[in-house]
Amino acid sequence: MAGFRQFLKSGHTPTLFAAFFYLMFSFVIWVMNGAMAPFISEQFQLTASQKGLLLSIPIVAGAIMRFPLGLLAQYVGRKTATLVELTLITFTMAFGYFFVHSYDDLLKMALLLGVAGASFGVAMSLGSGWYPPKYKGLAMGLVGAGNAGTALAALLAPPLAQAYGWQAVYGFAALASLVPMAVVLLMAKEPPDRDAHASMREHLACLLESDGWVFSLIYVVTFGGFIGIVTFLPTYYYDQFGVSKVQAGQLTMLAALMGAVVRVAGGWISDHWGGVNTLSVVLVVVALALIGVGLSSSSLAMTTLLLILCFAALGAGNGALFQLVPLRWPTSTAVAGSMIGEIGALGGGTIPALMGQSKQHLGSFLPGFVVLAVFSLLMLVVMRKLQVRWTRTWAEKGGRARSA
Repeated sequence: MAGFRQFLKSGHTPTLFAAFFYLMFSFVIWVMNGAMAPFISEQFQLTASQKGLLLSIPIVAGAIMRFPLGLLAQYVGRKTATLVELTLITFTMAFGYFFVHSYDDLLKMALLLGVAGASFGVAMSLGSGWYPPKYKGLAMGLVGAGNAGTALAALLAPPLAQAYGWQAVYGFAALASLVPMAVVLLMAKEPPDRDAHASMREHLACLLESDGWVFSLIYVVTFGGFIGIVTFLPTYYYDQFGVSKVQAGQLTMLAALMGAVVRVAGGWISDHWGGVNTLSVVLVVVALALIGVGLSSSSLAMTTLLLILCFAALGAGNGALFQLVPLRWPTSTAVAGSMIGEIGALGGGTIPALMGQSKQHLGSFLPGFVVLAVFSLLMLVVMRKLQVRWTRTWAEKGGRARSA
């Protein structure tokens, strides 16, 4: 407890909370269609492929928007970029409430939902920017726990949709967006770690370095797996096990909440044990759990337990990877984090489509889970090969922060 108090004193707690709250709300919005997919699918009689496309678009759109928002934040400040994005979210929710009446309109709405997915790199940099390197993992883990917004969406959206209609949920969200705006406006303070005079080339350096792409591909597993699977899960539970729409959301909430909570532990563990060491364990557990989920498709209980294990590992992996990012790019964390988040989310955007195609053309979700497991093990091999150079140049053994 004394150590945690020391952590809080070393930074700016109101900004940390504002960044967490902003990210949590953004995640609620980003996965909203996934949480309401059983209702939407029933109304429009969607095929498995159509469901996959509808759920993939917000993830891909959010991924594409992440890097531009991170770059904007590097010039105008993260607090200002945050308020701009929250304003766009409000208009997006208003569009969903007033103008969505067909499947084509849903696709447009899915594209607009991507604006909420752009928040990640900016929120992480805003919240951790006040903290010294030895506490970066914990700070980013606490902000990253805003992933719990996926659990809130899965818990709240289905009963609201059942009581008032799924389109009314967009209207509720538009009104709710005023709360995080007020929190950021009143509590957040721009961190001092932004180099406003850096050139465009310096900001984009992470795009030109192999480490940036390796981090991004690992993040395809940890965060892409998290957001892609959690978006798909309500549909999977509803179609595979025949549970009610509300129960599908509740089961999804269990896995999503586990991933969000363990992200904090992943950051803390990585500060002490090293991000590389933590990720090595994570990638193995994810691969084994995913194969187990694919093989246990006849057991609701076993599937849920394995998914909780899988999401715990994914959450720890997200915390571990973002413990490493500010060590590798200390003065351009917002841009580097946005780029890595963009590639990771792009990979996650393929997961609902992959699962839909696997079910429609192969008759089972198992091949989709196997593909994800194999990719996780491939990233483990790549990381273990490169970590020797990492620990000779910018990190201590295992991926810990170097002593000042």
